[in-house]
Amino acid sequence: MGGRELFGGHDDSKKVKGTVVMMKKNALDFTDLAGSVTDKIFEAFGQKVSFQLISSVQGDPRNGLQGKHSNPAYLENSLFTLTPLTAGSETAFGVTFDWNEEFGVPGAFIIKNTHINEFFLKSLTLEDVPNHGKVHFVCNSWVYPSFRYKSDRIFFANQPYLPSKTPELLRKYRENELLTLRGDGTGKREAWDRIYDYDIYNDLGNPDQGQENVRTTLGGSAEYPYPRRGRTGRPPTRTDPKSESRIPLILSLDIYVPRDERFGHLKMSDFLTYALKSIVQFILPELHALFDGTPNEFDSFEDVLRLYEGGIKLPQGPLFKALTAAIPLEMIKELLRTDGEGILRFPTPLVIKDSKTAWRTDEEFAREMLAGVNPIIISRLQEFPPKSKLDPEAYGNQNSTITAEHIEDKLDGLTVDEAMNNNKLFILNHHDLLIPYLRRINTTITKTYASRTLLFLQDNGSLKPLAIELSLPHPDGDQFGVTSKVYTPSDQGVESSIWQLAKAYVAVNDAGVHQLISHWLNTHAVIEPFVIATNRQLSVLHPIHKLLYPHFRDTMNINASARQILINAGGVLESTVFQSKFALEMSAVVYKDWVFPDQALPADLVKRGVAVEDSSSPHGVRLLIEDYPYAVDGLEIWSAIKSWVTDYCSFYYGSDEEILKDNELQAWWKELREVGHGDKKNEPWWPEMETPQELIDSCTTIIWIASALHAAVNFGQYPYAGYLPNRPTVSRRFMPEPGTPEYEELKKNPDKAFLKTITAQLQTLLGVSLVEILSRHTTDEIYLGQRESPEWTKDKEPLAAFDKFGKKLTDIEKQIIQRNGDNILTNRSGPINAPYTLLFPTSEGGLTGKGIPNSVSI
Repeated sequence: MGGRELFGGHDDSKKVKGTVVMMKKNALDFTDLAGSVTDKIFEAFGQKVSFQLISSVQGDPRNGLQGKHSNPAYLENSLFTLTPLTAGSETAFGVTFDWNEEFGVPGAFIIKNTHINEFFLKSLTLEDVPNHGKVHFVCNSWVYPSFRYKSDRIFFANQPYLPSKTPELLRKYRENELLTLRGDGTGKREAWDRIYDYDIYNDLGNPDQGQENVRTTLGGSAEYPYPRRGRTGRPPTRTDPKSESRIPLILSLDIYVPRDERFGHLKMSDFLTYALKSIVQFILPELHALFDGTPNEFDSFEDVLRLYEGGIKLPQGPLFKALTAAIPLEMIKELLRTDGEGILRFPTPLVIKDSKTAWRTDEEFAREMLAGVNPIIISRLQEFPPKSKLDPEAYGNQNSTITAEHIEDKLDGLTVDEAMNNNKLFILNHHDLLIPYLRRINTTITKTYASRTLLFLQDNGSLKPLAIELSLPHPDGDQFGVTSKVYTPSDQGVESSIWQLAKAYVAVNDAGVHQLISHWLNTHAVIEPFVIATNRQLSVLHPIHKLLYPHFRDTMNINASARQILINAGGVLESTVFQSKFALEMSAVVYKDWVFPDQALPADLVKRGVAVEDSSSPHGVRLLIEDYPYAVDGLEIWSAIKSWVTDYCSFYYGSDEEILKDNELQAWWKELREVGHGDKKNEPWWPEMETPQELIDSCTTIIWIASALHAAVNFGQYPYAGYLPNRPTVSRRFMPEPGTPEYEELKKNPDKAFLKTITAQLQTLLGVSLVEILSRHTTDEIYLGQRESPEWTKDKEPLAAFDKFGKKLTDIEKQIIQRNGDNILTNRSGPINAPYTLLFPTSEGGLTGKGIPNSVSI
């Protein structure tokens, strides 16, 4: 087919030049990480990659009056090489299209790859389209050989359209692309697939390996509801046809996610490096007994500190040589210290950087409920004594045994009722969640309690612990309730040591709830259905797709990796938290109470009673703990996000009618409710998605969860939990009772008794290695207020609103710095002298304890 036929028989066709930016596969080629891989790229692809523009104004009767195609154009010589990446380089190529005025503005293009390898296509830019100027196509997608696809690979220009406003000649291309991404729900997914589909969590266990590896299926039942995860289509296990088979651990990186959801080159390199580092750090001590004669225990806090101060010398021997032979040279440079120190050395966590003992104070214990890694649990006490919501027929009397006599001498002269009425009493409550599981949990290595902690808000703004109640299921059966004991603060003798242990049991509860609920369930798991539904129902041309897309980066990949190595049966999470094999099942029970609108920060604060609605306050709520760093900084971030989303959505939707007639938007919301979060589809609290305000509120909440909420509960893990005595994840002994050898040991050597009670040495190494990985920013991170491509949309008003959003975040950074320097705000730094920066929007790479990435990306 010649150019004259394509362009209406004219001979005056012109040329339009373009620039293609792409990257060769070579993602994990460790043989030449430092060198450029672009020398042969033109030879490799050249004439084997073609581009055809699709007109948005001239139809073709032969393809149903869809947009006419241009003649194929091919890659030309390399224009320039961009900065080499860890495992590949971006390269720009010229491409020249035949042109005719009647063709008009191109709205999309088809790419065909007849080479044997895939490549990453970043963008195509047409420099000077006659009568139109520059046309930019943001691609950011892997393009496999054409024979891998059932339909053409199509990319659209960066001009967004609501479905009803899509140029008629592009409408069918838009619809067909969504059909491709949905797939047909059958078959095993392969690496090159681009299909987004849902499944239940039936892949955590491995029943073929015995009963101890069986795990409850999460999702699809009233007893264990759960958000949906990405479907892989792997065959069932031999033992249980309802369980999906697992891939071997050595192939963990091959677990299916849609190809464009996989980590980028830099992210994958960093992830592998630190994952390998953690494996080295916790396996070698076990194999070589690097420590002294008690290889499963720390004998003193000095022993623990050696993990950060000097490290542990790596033995030279056959195993070490075998290990170094198995790890690529570039990674060895990262894993090993060049100054001769041993490999087993961790960075010093923030909590012990300024003081080695301040973490043990009551003030710091309480402050971390407001400014630590899990500041989203504490609530205002609204009834005394605290009452349980557990069914008394099944669990007996579960109400608290804390009395006024336990606490009234610590209320600055107030009675309990006066303190409650003045909003002075608060509670960290882990009782009802744990009691139904505690009897089973305590049959494992764990020996722990369900806890309630009461606190008093002092005039200086800090919290003071009043009492800790530790409870166990009644020995005669659940129906008889609990046996409880109340502990109060002491700084003298053995009672002081008992109080330190009581706080440790609370920290164990909080650490497990944090990792399982605050972190995994409430950010990672609940966001994945939004990722899937957005790609299935909202075209890349849709403005809301463009709004949300950055906030889904890497989420499906990190969640798939988690199912493979972290939250699976016998995985790292089960090995390091006190809930052990019951961990994920417990999270499904908690999901029963998950309410989407309550994930909005103001709603959450009001629901927990730590704030009240107040239209005269800047963010619509007034904090009852004024110096609450997470809430203060969070409300600033929340309001900035909401203002940005309001500006953006208001540009595209001016009326309820425009929301209601947007078929893609309605299909997206319907699928989220009925499939993605299908176990909660009948809940009355779901927004109906009938007004622009409902859209604004919903998108603000989605972005908040994926960015700021995740940052607040994730990147403080190493700063606060990297020193495990501060946040132990397991307790191995019950509280010592008078007259027992353990009690005598506690009197004689309280530190050793403390360390023998909390997380064991090898678990500590594994746990610290894990939180070090999870707390690191990778070198290619993109933060809130930033975009991967500055040309993500052509619409100028949204671009200006996004620029305003970025400037607002810069102002918030300055305000955070100012607040952290205010000595009156005692909760900003506390006894450990560590400023609260977890909601500081930007960061450098590494372990920084600050920075809000756009997405749940680690």
